[in-house]
Amino acid sequence: MDLLDFQRDEINSYHTYMKISERLSGENRELIRKIAEDELRHYEIIRRFTGRDIKPDRVKIFLYYALSRIFGLTFVVKLMERSEERAQEGYEELLGISQEFKGIIDDELEHEEKLASMIKEERVEYIGSMILGLSDALVELTGSLAGFSIALQSSKYIAAAGLITGIAASLSMSASEYLSRKSELRGNPLRGAFYTGITYIAVVIFLVLPFLLMEDIFSALLSMLSSASLMVIFFSVYLAVIRERSIVRSALEMLSISLGVAALSYIIGIAARGILGLSID
Repeated sequence: MDLLDFQRDEINSYHTYMKISERLSGENRELIRKIAEDELRHYEIIRRFTGRDIKPDRVKIFLYYALSRIFGLTFVVKLMERSEERAQEGYEELLGISQEFKGIIDDELEHEEKLASMIKEERVEYIGSMILGLSDALVELTGSLAGFSIALQSSKYIAAAGLITGIAASLSMSASEYLSRKSELRGNPLRGAFYTGITYIAVVIFLVLPFLLMEDIFSALLSMLSSASLMVIFFSVYLAVIRERSIVRSALEMLSISLGVAALSYIIGIAARGILGLSID
């Protein structure tokens, strides 16, 4: 990256943070505006060396703003700070030009280590409940539906069995989360139970849907596994950004567990059909 690239990143970050701050209030608004002011100051420092003004990328700013509305403030801030981490190495190389770049590096470290972690957002506070609901539903339902597919040999029966299993499991998981939070005096037990249950039920509906829409069992099974894989990748990206982990490693780990359980359950379904002599007309 050259100085103009750094300058462009800083002005884009400034306008993005300012745009996001318009819909916030209280502590979050102050935090985001503090970050924005730092980014503008960085831009001004670099402009003294380039002697040029850079126009912000309105499309990029809009995309980040849209992501903040969909996935939340914490996700976007951590996503932006993730890209700025890579820029820190470039700034370190510029220390030979001026020690003013040391201040920029220090600011970026402060954003990463302090400001971003201070953002208060309910969806992040209860992210553990959402992870619990989604991961358990993906592993259990992909496995159950794969096993039902070979054992029952009827898309309607598979869908019915999946819905019954899934809804019962979601109620059980919600109750467990409620009791866990209440006994540990951790957060709001009802909200924790709600996030766990609603996430679980959403996954159940999404995975069962192919069996309601398709008569061919194996087409429905492939569609269900594809849907499960997409959800795993989507949530792994979200979780990796929030928790500051490797996106690829998180996605591969969750995919291997979900699809591995599905493959094992499919084998169990074959064995159950043979041993029990299941036949549904």
